[in-house]
Amino acid sequence: MQIPKDLVIQFIMSKIGGQQADQAGRELPDQVDTEKDAGLLSKFGVDPADLAGMVSGGGGGGGAAGGLGGLKGKLGL
Repeated sequence: MQIPKDLVIQFIMSKIGGQQADQAGRELPDQVDTEKDAGLLSKFGVDPADLAGMVSGGGGGGGAAGGLGGLKGKLGL
């Protein structure tokens, strides 16, 4: 699943904190592929399943999903 970097950064910021989000902002590609970039996501403490759930509105396992759920439809993903 392709997810815009900005959404991944927002997820990291809400789940882990600003320092990790800043580093992720420097290292992640503009479009994050949850399969291809799984190793890089795990470096920042992100489970790709949680991230995919957040975008699709399923909630995943992350606490941030409640405020960000349903973004997939809004973004046309």
